[in-house]
Amino acid sequence: MDPPGSAVRAVGAPDSPVGDFGAFVRRSRRAGRLVVQPRMGFGDPATMREGLLATRRADATTVGTLTLDSYTRVGDLAAIETALREGIGLNGFPIVSYDVETTRSVLRNVRSDDFPVQVRHGSAVPFDIFVALMRAGLSATEGGPVSYCLPYGRTPLDESMHNWERSGTLFAQLREWGANPHMETFGGCMLGQLCPPSMLVAVSVLEALFFHRLGIGDLSVSYAQQTNGAQDREAVLALRRLCAELLPDADWHVVIYAYMGVYPTTPEGCYRLLGQAAELAVSTGSERLIVKTVAESRRIPTIAENVAALEHADRVARTAGATKGPGAPAATATAAAEAATQDSQTYAEARSLVDAVLNSHPDLGHALLLAFKRGYLDIPYCLHPDNAGRSRSHIDGDGWLRWADTGSLPLAGLVGGRRARPVTSSDLLEALSFVQRSYDQPFLYGDRPLS
Repeated sequence: MDPPGSAVRAVGAPDSPVGDFGAFVRRSRRAGRLVVQPRMGFGDPATMREGLLATRRADATTVGTLTLDSYTRVGDLAAIETALREGIGLNGFPIVSYDVETTRSVLRNVRSDDFPVQVRHGSAVPFDIFVALMRAGLSATEGGPVSYCLPYGRTPLDESMHNWERSGTLFAQLREWGANPHMETFGGCMLGQLCPPSMLVAVSVLEALFFHRLGIGDLSVSYAQQTNGAQDREAVLALRRLCAELLPDADWHVVIYAYMGVYPTTPEGCYRLLGQAAELAVSTGSERLIVKTVAESRRIPTIAENVAALEHADRVARTAGATKGPGAPAATATAAAEAATQDSQTYAEARSLVDAVLNSHPDLGHALLLAFKRGYLDIPYCLHPDNAGRSRSHIDGDGWLRWADTGSLPLAGLVGGRRARPVTSSDLLEALSFVQRSYDQPFLYGDRPLS
């Protein structure tokens, strides 16, 4: 581990920090507004700046996003140099490869206290990314040692844990520059789909605890919309309850992700699914929503498509709040908090998973490594070498995600044993397209959607 303060000195003089991400979300919550956010990223600085400006101008309560390219994510900076030299388009903003003045020029007169910007990246080796974003004066990002390792490559989990501990320690020292670092856990989005909600909740909470123990006190915890709205509500309330119990001295909020698996192909199906994600956020008192667009199943969305998704989600959220009468946002949050105190199947499972990890070792990073070695954490259908790969999930007749095989998960007495009929490859393929089919079919065949 670097000596205290040495990593900060190595970063060099940062730009003045502007835009406290967590504080903006809290102000919006008090005003009764759901914050909506795109996953937008472009390789060309002028286009990236245009995208941020369009997000800021959208008729919605928004925050900006700098999503990085896939080469930066894996540290292949030579490929970026080639792309930039030969004019090959990138699928995100190469913040490490651009000089800091380029990034600052993208952000100048765009970000503010009323429009903070977050960096999104997906890397298991993120230290250079943290250095670059901090030098540019940015103080909000996301990820995690588990959630940005297992689904995305073959980086050993212990290396990812070390990389994220080093990066998180550096990030926490932003306070020396007068900034309030905000970290969002990605644990609630493991693999995007077909992971039972209790595992998503547990990993999201555990990553939040990991960052909190590194000195980061402003956090958001993620949850990705799954296959059944009622189960999703149960999961988000379980997430809120666990955060209240385990992070009582942190500032935290919940961020919902619109469905991250195989997306509908019809515009009507896309907007219906996104609208239900917005309704999920409102009904659970969640503070922020990551949107998806009508182009998700085909290509990278345009700026206009991102703005349309932001404004649609905002309209649905405002309508959902208005139907509850005067004072609805505050009342919804209070009701969600009260409901979160009630036991549920998802809470019981998630609590058991979290406790098994926390009881494994006093150092949380080491405890997470032990948990995966022992199979206490095991992500269904994840092929990473450090994942046990013994757990399986299935979608039941009501559209709920259930455990088909728990492997060595510490869920005895909470979940039945192995499913009578093993999950086959045909079952898996059908489950992967379950949401797409559910939301597309009413429109493909001219039927009215179910209310």
